[in-house]
Amino acid sequence: MARPLRIEYKGAFYHVIQRGIERRNIFISNEDKEKLLHYFNLAHAAYNAVFHTYILMSNHYHIILETPRSNLSKVMHYINTAYAAYFNAKHKRAGPLYQGRFKAILVQQDEYLHHLSRYIHLNPVRVGIAKSPLEYRWSSYRYFISDQKPPGWLNINFILSMFDSKSIPKAKNLYKQFVLDGIGEEEDII
Repeated sequence: MARPLRIEYKGAFYHVIQRGIERRNIFISNEDKEKLLHYFNLAHAAYNAVFHTYILMSNHYHIILETPRSNLSKVMHYINTAYAAYFNAKHKRAGPLYQGRFKAILVQQDEYLHHLSRYIHLNPVRVGIAKSPLEYRWSSYRYFISDQKPPGWLNINFILSMFDSKSIPKAKNLYKQFVLDGIGEEEDII
């Protein structure tokens, strides 16, 4: 039986999830996480992929990805193939790194998008490895709430504009409060 085709079109937004095979770790060191972020940067340059949020957990990652060129499969093939080759070589292993194809959920550019962003940023809090999302280094959250400049491949302004389109500092404060208000609450919307 053939697997279903992915819906791809210009300007689409996706919630992308990639898990390690048998839920094993896909990151062993901080260097591994830096390498995946490097591949995000290269995918941005080569495929015009726009990353809106990310979180790198030990055995999976989440991103909100926009594809201005209708090329989700190419973007993810590049990222996942390059990273798996790096990981296998570095850690002297062979075989698949991931549990099947990446999961990609088409997302509307509405209120759901900022709830999804909060859900992603609260991932380390929900699993108990951080008390607040700011404590967790491997997430885009710090760029959303501080003056720290995001990397060129990460677009925080689109989601922040949903909170206040005229003032970035105000939008950052509103976003921070929105995320913190979600601690301890289940995200039924996701």
